[in-house]
Amino acid sequence: MTDTVRTRFAPSPTGYLHVGGARTALFCWLYARKHGGQFILRIEDTDEARNTDAAKQAIFDGMNWLGLDWDEGPDIGGPCGPYSQSERKEIYDRYFEKLVAAGRVYESEGAWRFRFERKPVTMHDLVCGEVTIDYRDESNTPDMVVRRSDGSYVFHFVNVVDDLEMKITHVIRGEDHLMNTPKHLQLIEALGGTAPAYAHIPLIQNPNGSKMSKRDEGAAVGDYPKQGFVAPALVNFLALLGWSSKTEEEIFTLEELTQRFSLEAVNRSPARFDAEKCAWVNQQHLIRMSAEDFAAAALPYVVAAGLSPGEQFGTVAAAVQQKVRLLGEVPEAVRFLLEDEFPMDSAAVDKVNATANFDELLQGLQIAFAEVSEWSGENAKAAIAIAATTLGVKAGQLMFPLRVALSGKAGGPDLALILELLGSERSLYRIEQLRRLLA
Repeated sequence: MTDTVRTRFAPSPTGYLHVGGARTALFCWLYARKHGGQFILRIEDTDEARNTDAAKQAIFDGMNWLGLDWDEGPDIGGPCGPYSQSERKEIYDRYFEKLVAAGRVYESEGAWRFRFERKPVTMHDLVCGEVTIDYRDESNTPDMVVRRSDGSYVFHFVNVVDDLEMKITHVIRGEDHLMNTPKHLQLIEALGGTAPAYAHIPLIQNPNGSKMSKRDEGAAVGDYPKQGFVAPALVNFLALLGWSSKTEEEIFTLEELTQRFSLEAVNRSPARFDAEKCAWVNQQHLIRMSAEDFAAAALPYVVAAGLSPGEQFGTVAAAVQQKVRLLGEVPEAVRFLLEDEFPMDSAAVDKVNATANFDELLQGLQIAFAEVSEWSGENAKAAIAIAATTLGVKAGQLMFPLRVALSGKAGGPDLALILELLGSERSLYRIEQLRRLLA
């Protein structure tokens, strides 16, 4: 066994990268990086009927987007390759012959079964604690098939061989594999190998407590960038599914997670997936971005929505940076700043219409704005105060109808910023448009 920590993520390319798999990969990556070790990507692609190149690429794309780089893998090679199981049959044949020579396998109906030693097997899991399976009762623990009648090998066998060959020191995987581990320990012992340390992490559940499947909302990592999540936020959220910093803090960069992560802080109980919490975590990461980085990240979503960003897009984007949870929300949040045709919130318009003297208020704003010689946000805001004095009302009474006229919304960026970005002519035009709408 090497002294260097070596972890692995071994997905099967039968579909997209699932958040459960991504969370497992993250924990493996964090543990390896925390201890200055290596993280290996291994592709379990022996199921020829279900594996696809597109699914394999989805794994690579998802891992790259999340920022989880690997030190050895099918695309970059390494000293323990090949890293795709479909290319390792000669290695499996060699290990199988070891079991034959040791008398630990026998043929049964064309398949080959591994002969368990009939004794209790105890494993010491780094998350779940001590677990014992009693193999003395053969009716509960029948000898397992390791080689099928067609010559192919089962998961349990190739998984163990790969971990031994790749010198894996720590196997971090989902709790659904917990009961497989005593089988693996018996195989490792029969092969004369040294077992890695095992850590079985809690499963991810839907809000209703059911196991999160590939069909459930939020399951596909590839959907997150489409919706406007940023990778550091999803990584942050996935880390919180089963791990705790033991503090009140919840927002972390990947570097901070690496420093703080430990298997001792992984919870035993299942983790509940909360889409609202995920969006909130994303919002916190967006808020912490520089204005320049936020604008650059939001730009593709704005362009994809058919909007022309214009020269002032940096300022436009900054106006809504504190307001959106997802980058996918930016186009509708800034549409009124980029185009003069935009949807009006009917509830907000009705509220203005319900104000007894709304037309008088809007007309008073038009008069005050028309007298502003040098237009700026602050000068326009000062004109609002002048209009309020002239009308004999509080300035606050003018804010809501003005906001609705300018943006079609009941809330949004600071009014002074909106007025500055729109300019005098467009601001006056929009006030007139609302007056006509409600006339």
